[in-house]
Amino acid sequence: MTDKLRVVLAGCGGISNAWLDPVSQRDDIEIVGLVDIRREAAEAHKTKYALASAQVGEDLSTMLKTVKPDAVFDCTIPEAHVQVVLTALSQGCHVLGEKPLADSMENARRMVAAAEKAHRVYAVIQNRRFDQRAAAFRDFIASGRIGKLTTLHCDFLIGAHFGGFRDRMKHVLLLDMAIHTFDAARMLSGTDPLSVYCHEWNPESSWYDHDASAVAIFEMSNGVVFTYRGSWCAEGLNTTWESNWQAIATAGSASWNGGDQFRCQAVKKTGGFFSEFDDVSFPVPTDPDYRSGHAGLIDDFVKAIRSGSRPATIASDNIKSLAMVFGAIESADAHKPIQIKP
Repeated sequence: MTDKLRVVLAGCGGISNAWLDPVSQRDDIEIVGLVDIRREAAEAHKTKYALASAQVGEDLSTMLKTVKPDAVFDCTIPEAHVQVVLTALSQGCHVLGEKPLADSMENARRMVAAAEKAHRVYAVIQNRRFDQRAAAFRDFIASGRIGKLTTLHCDFLIGAHFGGFRDRMKHVLLLDMAIHTFDAARMLSGTDPLSVYCHEWNPESSWYDHDASAVAIFEMSNGVVFTYRGSWCAEGLNTTWESNWQAIATAGSASWNGGDQFRCQAVKKTGGFFSEFDDVSFPVPTDPDYRSGHAGLIDDFVKAIRSGSRPATIASDNIKSLAMVFGAIESADAHKPIQIKP
């Protein structure tokens, strides 16, 4: 491997800008190829980001054989992830891909197994893993200041008028957005899913063709229960995109609104009808050097390749978050609780 990580970017749609913007600020990554089924999209990126030496093509396998990169950035649609990842791994490339990991659990398992067999790093974009506010909330819960976590509640309530394909999509909330929230729940609680009961419905005021609201109860490891209330068609009093969270522990509770508001009360004295509490200060994290979102995930991926460290969003772990999504969908369709098996 040269001093620069040589990368082919597959998929030159809108989301790829979130990758190329931070990459353009780095001097340790070289984009050597741009692949898209619409050649004009790849050509447009080559011009926009002044990638004069990058080759442009419509077929990933041919591109990889031609430029022999170290890694592939997979920015394709979910249905294409399995073929892109298996192709890249088969030609010795590391892979960082957009969420979700795959369009089915069967494909996800194939991809994880292929990465392990190839001894290559395969990680997934999960932005909330690199949000310093979420990290601060996670660290506080893990500190034991309010005892042992027993319950984690989450509200994701957004009135999103997308238009286009999402308005026609089945399981639109769970399939399109919940992976972010479910993965954040695993991060914040430090637990993994065991089972789920989920109910989906489409409110009378919804502008979606199919169910756009859901509630779910997850049994997690370590005796933790995680509850989720979500909607893509909640008009008014919307939460942040990072959701509202409340952590209940054996000696207090803490909340985070997904933005800059944190609250915590720790038990000071028990014995009466209500316990007495101390308000615990929780300063908002403001590290100016913190790399958030795609920038942080790309940085983590490069470090993993260079040093042999384990990326925070390695696919073999992220598959557990994906299992929460498909588990919730299965439960909603079957109208019964189901066991989650990554």
